[in-house]
Amino acid sequence: MAYRSILVPLEESEILSYVLATALVFAKRYDSYIEGLCIRPTLAGAVAVGFEGGAAALSGTEEQFEQEQRARADRLREQFEAFIAQNDIPTPQSGQNKLCADWVEDEASGIGIFGQRARVFDLTVVGRPMPGAMTPAMNTLETVLFESGRPVLIAPPSVPQDIGQHIVVAWNGGTETARAIAFAKPLMREAGKITVLAVEGGMVPGPTAEEVRMNLARDDVQVDVCELSGRRSAAEAGRLILSEARALEGDLLIKGGYTQSRLRQMIFGGATSEILAHAEIPVLMAH
Repeated sequence: MAYRSILVPLEESEILSYVLATALVFAKRYDSYIEGLCIRPTLAGAVAVGFEGGAAALSGTEEQFEQEQRARADRLREQFEAFIAQNDIPTPQSGQNKLCADWVEDEASGIGIFGQRARVFDLTVVGRPMPGAMTPAMNTLETVLFESGRPVLIAPPSVPQDIGQHIVVAWNGGTETARAIAFAKPLMREAGKITVLAVEGGMVPGPTAEEVRMNLARDDVQVDVCELSGRRSAAEAGRLILSEARALEGDLLIKGGYTQSRLRQMIFGGATSEILAHAEIPVLMAH
């Protein structure tokens, strides 16, 4: 298995160029097809599902809303086509199995189409949500994570030079992280090194980090275990995962998404929320 098809949900943000660059690292490695998907919402649908800008559009007319969305789509297309041109990426040809990219535009009631479309892609790349006026939307990331059944790669606010030479697995014993590991196997088999990181305070009942190491080592890859003891909250565990991944000089973090419920993490904090807010390296997640 390899990541031969990559979906990039297109939304205006300050780090869209980094998202596309991150997708390209994988696409060059696996000769992938990159699809840039742009959604143009209808006014009624946007208001109904809370699409960004939909509520504000209530004060205007449907025609004004459509003009604004058309202009937004045109800006996104211009940026996507510039990315294709700058990197000499060809458009798809019949029978072609080499690196290529294409623009797809769809009118839809909301961002649910991102999660639906992602179900037929090997990987979806989204930007890390960040505070600011034009940043990736958290609901885009969560829609793809929860609705696709496929892995999601979260791009940091920088251009990675490489991804997967030293992979850090944030092991917590849970189903979600086990699924993320399964999706990451193509990368793990090519990695120079893997570190299985287990942080006390962020664990649930399940296999130990040593058991994970034994399983991954069967692919003839160097695998180490790092276990950090001490009582701490889940949010503190998330911060420690990031600091330890940085100290280990990891270039990719594998993490299950929302072992605790989203509502609980919103109220009390959690490892996933902390990582989504502060990760400076790419994060491969699955739920």
